[in-house]
Amino acid sequence: MAVKSAEGKTVLFKSWGQDWRPFGQPRKKRLVDSVILDKGIKESILNDIKEFLQSGKWYHDRGIPYRRGYLLYGPPGSGKTSFIQALAGELDYNIAIMNISEPNLTDDRLAYLMNNIPERTILLLEDIDAAFNKREQSKEQGYVAGVTFSGLLNALDGVSSAEEVLTFMTTNHPEKLDPALLRPGRIDYRVLIDNATDYQIIHMFLRFYEGEEERAKVFMDRFRQLELPYVSTAQLQGLFVQYKESPDLAIENIGILKQPHMNNFFYE
Repeated sequence: MAVKSAEGKTVLFKSWGQDWRPFGQPRKKRLVDSVILDKGIKESILNDIKEFLQSGKWYHDRGIPYRRGYLLYGPPGSGKTSFIQALAGELDYNIAIMNISEPNLTDDRLAYLMNNIPERTILLLEDIDAAFNKREQSKEQGYVAGVTFSGLLNALDGVSSAEEVLTFMTTNHPEKLDPALLRPGRIDYRVLIDNATDYQIIHMFLRFYEGEEERAKVFMDRFRQLELPYVSTAQLQGLFVQYKESPDLAIENIGILKQPHMNNFFYE
């Protein structure tokens, strides 16, 4: 009955003691087409994952650890977490979310949990920069988090690290990440998920208002007139959701994008 209730849905897991437990109700799978990234990014990541999943024998024959790590970095509201949810839906995978900053999480518990992830599940480490902004460690207090930096590195690619794992990390501040975390074997694929480009603006408009190519051009012209330094996909989605029934009202009220409170709207 439990398996049947999760069919066609994405199950979110969170750690509880030494176990992974479902967190909330299974969510309806998010379509990968519902997340509009810049041209080619979505396809390149998805192709890389599918190639990895089909290459188990190649890795084992050459004695290479069969795991792959991805880092999605960029400003808040750009769709990093939303894209990972959509990837899970596309691959028919679930998501295990781990908070490295959790005070009660130790190196041993981290290694155990990462070696016992449910099958067909993406491991998601969100805001990885928040856990270790610096490698400096005092003898008196150690790190604020229960996990040490070396403990995280060993869990990712040490002797005790897990095999057959897809690990995704996200950060808004890649410059704060230690170079030791960024090396291949820990993070194999890095990609910038940035603020919205012209390509994304047009395609998001058409995603909400199908067949409105002419109005999409008008919207793009009005957007350029605003002369905004940037706009996030979260801001755009907030505008389109607010005027979901009328593309004309979305065009008429495009000035809302200038309001600061739109920066963290909905998308991520």
